[in-house]
Amino acid sequence: QVQLVESGGGLVQPGGSLRLSCAASGFTFSSYTMRWYRQRPGKERELVAQIRSIGSITNYADSVKGRFTISRDNAKNTVYLQMNNLTPEDTAVYYCKAQTLPHWGQGTQVTVSS
Repeated sequence: QVQLVESGGGLVQPGGSLRLSCAASGFTFSSYTMRWYRQRPGKERELVAQIRSIGSITNYADSVKGRFTISRDNAKNTVYLQMNNLTPEDTAVYYCKAQTLPHWGQGTQVTVSS
């Protein structure tokens, strides 16, 4: 069955960095566009970044462009989100998802606070 396991979240000071990982299984990872979403407190879940299966073409929300980098390792069935220059507005639960599959992982909490 499809499984998505996010990790790497935590508490970080403003201006700091974190690298999130999402280990995928149960589907042909290399064939799917992979996405990172986040849900900030009191807000709806929003798309943060995606990386296509072919050519690893990436797209980002305007709010994270230039600070976040999505990447993938198809040999490890893992997608990453490198987050730099974090601000308190980045505080959220972060989720990964395969674009056309309905499954979600449990998410990983990122808290940016001094």
